[in-house]
Amino acid sequence: MAERAALPDSVLVQVLALLPLRDRLRAARVCRRWQQLAQDRAVWTHVDLSPHRITRRTLWHLVRHRLPDSLCTLRMRGMPRSGGKQRLLSPALLAALRKRCPQLHRLCLTETDLRHVPYESMPSSVTTLELSLCDIPDAWFCVSPSVPPPQVQHLTIHSIPTFSDHHLLDISSQNHLKTLSLCGTYRITDMGIQAAAPHLEDLERLILRHCIIGDAAMVFIGRHMKQLRYLEISNAYFLTNRGLVAIVTLEHLETLCLDLYDLVSLGTVIALLQVLPRLNHLKLGGTCFEDELLDKIQENFPHCTISHTP
Repeated sequence: MAERAALPDSVLVQVLALLPLRDRLRAARVCRRWQQLAQDRAVWTHVDLSPHRITRRTLWHLVRHRLPDSLCTLRMRGMPRSGGKQRLLSPALLAALRKRCPQLHRLCLTETDLRHVPYESMPSSVTTLELSLCDIPDAWFCVSPSVPPPQVQHLTIHSIPTFSDHHLLDISSQNHLKTLSLCGTYRITDMGIQAAAPHLEDLERLILRHCIIGDAAMVFIGRHMKQLRYLEISNAYFLTNRGLVAIVTLEHLETLCLDLYDLVSLGTVIALLQVLPRLNHLKLGGTCFEDELLDKIQENFPHCTISHTP
């Protein structure tokens, strides 16, 4: 106990902030000093509830008695296709969270049923929204013109099969997105990218994994998303040299991650290196390349770090 007392409060607070939720609560029962430290606002700036399937009743208790007004990040795990009292979120609970935690800017939801939770009920302070394995209705991102939508700037959608071209158009037309990450959204097509691209001119980071896109999508990415600094295209089996050439207009691009298949040649990639002045990191996947070939390319482009993942 003497060694613990020798540690300054500021250090203990940082340690407590790194602990899982249950361990933070247990630490508060060690002694009076630890109880005070465990209730420090800094300990509850970032809260991860996702390792546990908490009930709505427990979440209400946390919102009312534990979560401080300094909360910045909240991660939660619900239960998909839940009903009634089993649903984790409700508009009333989100309204209480918005009032209690006005600085909440990052909300991460996993396996959460959002079919009865309107998008406009999300806290207006949230600028980063991450949804994984959630249930969303067809028009979830479509809000009434009289209701101001949440000011989301960074959106991540992971493994939500119902996320479609219509969802993408709704969210992109309402918000000035800076980051868009779509993974496992096989309903996103070239037509969806075409419709949303004019609304994504401020986009700086774009990740498309396991999306059904091809050359047409790349054409509209190159035409409209000229502020991109990071671009990742993975598992795009229909992408050809024609589509890849279309992104030569991305003058601000710094990082490019590509999965190459039979329809894309290494020569086209080398051509990109020659015309993209700020590209300093190129990550290639898919097709296997000989190390000697990659080393030779690296020698010709010393300003760009080239890596390969088979």
